Amino acid sequence: MNIFKNYKQKSLSQRFLFVLGLVFLLLYVFLAITLFIWKTMPVDIPYSRRVILGVILIVYALIRFYRMNNNASE
Repeated sequence: MNIFKNYKQKSLSQRFLFVLGLVFLLLYVFLAITLFIWKTMPVDIPYSRRVILGVILIVYALIRFYRMNNNASE
């Protein structure tokens, strides 16, 4: 992957922000999957709206991944 190729050439603060971006990317995907799978949530949200929110989170995670990939190649 091109992202990890340039990883060693970055400064410490850039590496920290890169790792923080990956953590939040995984958090968004985990939250979206949790919304899909968890049937009896403590918050009463209809399932159709949970699916919509999950899809929005996945799309947002993909956008962040795309931006992170473009920033890593520069």
